Amino acid sequence: MTQTAPPQRPGRDGVPEGPGTPSTPTRREPLLRHLLGERLRQLRHVRGETLDQTARRAGMSPQYLSEIERGVKEPSSEMIAAITGALDVTLVDLVAAVADRLVADRLVVVRDTARQPTCQAAFALAA
Repeated sequence: MTQTAPPQRPGRDGVPEGPGTPSTPTRREPLLRHLLGERLRQLRHVRGETLDQTARRAGMSPQYLSEIERGVKEPSSEMIAAITGALDVTLVDLVAAVADRLVADRLVVVRDTARQPTCQAAFALAA
């Protein structure tokens, strides 16, 4: 009697995990919400503000802002606009900083693994 592997189930972020999962690269791309939250926290710290101060100006609870900064919640475009307004930065500057981080991380991975980028168009736009 042959044994069958248990069915794969979606793990964190919808990526299958468990027995029978095909091997995946050791380094996965970060999620946008994590990089966005990280950058928002950096901007808030540069201003020397607390969660309460920024959240009050953005019109949200400090708990929700904390969850966004930690990458737990994926904010709507309206919430992102409220936070960028409260931090006195533009959406373009925020998105550009996150994109720069993604490109820099990707270049490190490509250099480390000696692989070519999978999406040449994205690199052409970033250059």
